[in-house]
Parts: sequence; C-alpha cells; structure tokens
Amino acid sequence: MTPDWTPLRQMLARYRQQNAALPLWWRDDDAVANTTALERLAALTAACHLDVHIAVIPDLAQPDLATMVAQADQLVPVIHGWRHKNHAPLDAKKSEFGQFRDSARQEIHDGAQRIRDLFGQKFLAVFVPPWNRINPVFYPELTAAGVRGLSTFTPRRARMAAPGLVQINTHIDPIDWHGTRDLKDPASLIEETANILTQRLQGEVDDTEPFGYLTHHLVHSDQLWEFSRQFLQELLEGGATPQPIAPLLEDTHEPT
Repeated sequence: MTPDWTPLRQMLARYRQQNAALPLWWRDDDAVANTTALERLAALTAACHLDVHIAVIPDLAQPDLATMVAQADQLVPVIHGWRHKNHAPLDAKKSEFGQFRDSARQEIHDGAQRIRDLFGQKFLAVFVPPWNRINPVFYPELTAAGVRGLSTFTPRRARMAAPGLVQINTHIDPIDWHGTRDLKDPASLIEETANILTQRLQGEVDDTEPFGYLTHHLVHSDQLWEFSRQFLQELLEGGATPQPIAPLLEDTHEPT
C-alpha cells in the first residue's frame, strides 16, 4: 500500500511552521477477550510508542483480557457501554443508551464497576457509548458512577459534555462501515484528515481537543492494519505528540 501522503504532510508542515500543537490519542472499540487481533494491536502500539485506549464491553469481557492488559503497558482500558446491545426503535439509528430505560442506569454503574474490578489501577474512567451515541439524560448517571470522561465521534462542541464530564472524541475512522466494511479509500481518509486539521488551525473547531484515531481491531483486514500503521507514523513523524488522557480528566470544571 502506497497512499499519497502529500496533503497530510503539507498540513503537518503548516503546523510546524506555526508552532501549533497537535495532541494525538488512539481509541479502539469492542475489546472482550485476548485474541490474535488484540495481540497485533498491542504490537502496533508498542512499535508506535502510542497508547491505545481499548473500549471494553463490560458484560462480555473475559478474564484473559485483564491478564493481557496487565502485561501490555500501552493498552489502557475504558468502558464501552454495558453489553453493546441495540435498544433503539426499528426506525432509529442504533444505540444502547439512546431512549431512556430504567435498566440503563444500573447498567452504567455495573459497567463501570466491572471494568474497575477487571483492570484495577489501569482502568481509565472514560465512557464510550456503543455506536458513539448517548442521550444526555444519562450524563448525571455517568458522573454518579465515577465516570469523568465521555468519548464519541466528530469534533466536540465544548470541552465539558456536562458538569464533571470531559468530552474527548475521536475524529477519523478508517472503516467503510456502510460499504465494503474494509478500508475506506486512503486518499479520501487523507483528505478528510487534512480538512479536520485545517479546521483546527483556523479555529473552526476546538484545537485543544486531542485529535483521535478510531479503530476496531476485531474486524481489521491486513490493509486496515497497514494503513493504520502508516497513518499513525505519518502523524507522529510530522509533529503530532501522544496525549495522555488521564491528566485531562483531573480538571472537570467549566473554563472561566
């Protein structure tokens, strides 16, 4: 695979010329067990020297996943809903925490506790709603369960999703979910990335939010793995810097 990285390289050069910061983070969804794909993910994170925040489905998580995570410094577990079960009406987009359900409140608490029990001090109190959708009615329940961060998709509108809840989203997903379910056209991904970076540089979106790459290791083809490797390498070699997420959760107050 030999994509034309020129548009991204030119944009990263602009960042360097303007001394503009580009914090980078990586999220990977749907972890449930120690698999060959997870081991490949861990190897890639180690090679990139970039942590990957694995969104673990609490009710499906297996003990061998905790063993794997304990041995891999770059794997940081966060909460991925409860069971990744769709509760949306037939005519609505999929969501686990869309319409209000009484049982959802307990699922949020049980999910947070399950991830704490499995991963101990490695657990990061960030909630990733399945399908990147959540009804704001559940925000108070998240903070009551000890969650301090919320991560969905597309640039955030504000640093705080709600009092006590920091929003840290992802921005680029390389999978063509509505078509081949494999790698999107690399040229379009590179253009999409350059456009988002331009918006950040011009102040059209929040340039203090870490730029987030979103993957799904369980469904990756070889070309998805290779694109991800090259993409992250281009960003890091071009001046992006790994952003630890834990420190961002310490300040959960609205800016004054």
